[in-house]
Amino acid sequence: MFSLSSKSYFARFSPAPDFVVLFLPGEAFFSAALEHDPTLLEEGTGRNVILAAPTTLIALLKAVYYGWKQEVIVENARKISDLGRELHDRAATMSEHFLKLGSSLEGAVDAFNKTIGSFESNVLRSARKLADLGMAGQKEVREILKIEERPRSVGPASGV
Repeated sequence: MFSLSSKSYFARFSPAPDFVVLFLPGEAFFSAALEHDPTLLEEGTGRNVILAAPTTLIALLKAVYYGWKQEVIVENARKISDLGRELHDRAATMSEHFLKLGSSLEGAVDAFNKTIGSFESNVLRSARKLADLGMAGQKEVREILKIEERPRSVGPASGV
């Protein structure tokens, strides 16, 4: 067993457990070894060697499987946390874009409505006078309506 620990199998691979398993193919062999040397388990674990008979090997393998499964769950939770932060940052960036766009639309609506007011008071008045004098062209000057709806304001999101 002590020559097994000197081989440092666990140091040759990354990632790897910090121990090797010495499999004893029968419970009787395991019991006989412990009767011969009762400190065998403590000395083995001190040298990163775990003694395992068939029943203890099954329990050890299930524990390793459970540990790997938990590691995968922790890794997925970390990835979900990272994605959540990234999504939140992207939502904050998009809200800034929406605020700028809403402000620009409001400015465009104001400019459009002011232009319509100027068109009605300055241009249409003269065009109507020409029409009254019989000087209208072939096309009709149509009325242009102001835009009454405003872009919905984007405020701070509740609960975010």
